[in-house]
Amino acid sequence: MDRFDAMSMLLATVDHGSLSAAGRALHVPVPTLSRRISDLEERLGTKLLIRTTRSLALTDAGTAYVEAARRILEQVEAAEREATGEFVEPKGELVVTAPLLFGRRHVLPIVTDFLARFPAIDIRLVLSDRNVRLVEDHVDMAVRLGDLPDSAMVATRVGTMRTVLCASPGLIAAHDAPRGPEDLRHMPCVAFDAPIPLSSWSFHDPATKRRVDIGIRPRLSVSTADAAAQAAINGAGVTRLFHYQVADALAAGTLQLVMEDHEPPPTPVHLIHAARGAMPLKLRRFLDIAAPRLRRDLEMLPSSDPTMSRNDHRSTADDPS
Repeated sequence: MDRFDAMSMLLATVDHGSLSAAGRALHVPVPTLSRRISDLEERLGTKLLIRTTRSLALTDAGTAYVEAARRILEQVEAAEREATGEFVEPKGELVVTAPLLFGRRHVLPIVTDFLARFPAIDIRLVLSDRNVRLVEDHVDMAVRLGDLPDSAMVATRVGTMRTVLCASPGLIAAHDAPRGPEDLRHMPCVAFDAPIPLSSWSFHDPATKRRVDIGIRPRLSVSTADAAAQAAINGAGVTRLFHYQVADALAAGTLQLVMEDHEPPPTPVHLIHAARGAMPLKLRRFLDIAAPRLRRDLEMLPSSDPTMSRNDHRSTADDPS
């Protein structure tokens, strides 16, 4: 039995919450996965997992073993990277993730330029509005829009992004432009329900300087920002999105901003990566190129706070799933 292989399968099972999910992630049949973990338990002479038809849980011995196995595999991975020269020469595969539209518009041009400069590096760009887990999904760097709770992730702030409310000129003509959050109760709304559906929209009250949450009952809920913007252009309702998601429509005049004085504070934008000792040169080079490029792009948009986005803050950040 390959113990490192068995350790990896055990960690994947714990991180993904089930044998079936781990099997899909590793492209390994569930019976094979189960057998490898059972072989590991037999070798150790103790149970690591308590498995039922619906859930699994670690035993006390399993908890201690998983923590040790994670450290061991990280050390092995670091040693392999060093042996192949990743800390001496920028080379190898780099996995980067970003929100779908933001990644296509702002990250993809950086990636293509980066590939031209570093022929020994390959990049896998994962574009998704779901927050991909860095460690479990073996992602090197992620673009995150939003506040970041503390954890073991390292964050580089590259700017901010406005959250805007907009509607088509035809809808505004038919209903009048909303002047405050309460007016939205009487207007059709289009909700973007990814990654987590929201039952209310948050605004800033310019009079009280406080946050105001208004419950919405959308006429239409969609799973992508593109669809929400297009539905609003078609007059289906008022929608609330990040500015970059409707920038083209605003420039073309097919959407108009409303209630700008009630916009919530700008959302921070970060590049995050796991803190694992020495940073491989491929990741260091990408960060050195991507951070100033994204900072410049965000400053050029009428949607960021230039004073805040010039600050290169290093902090810890969560890796939400």
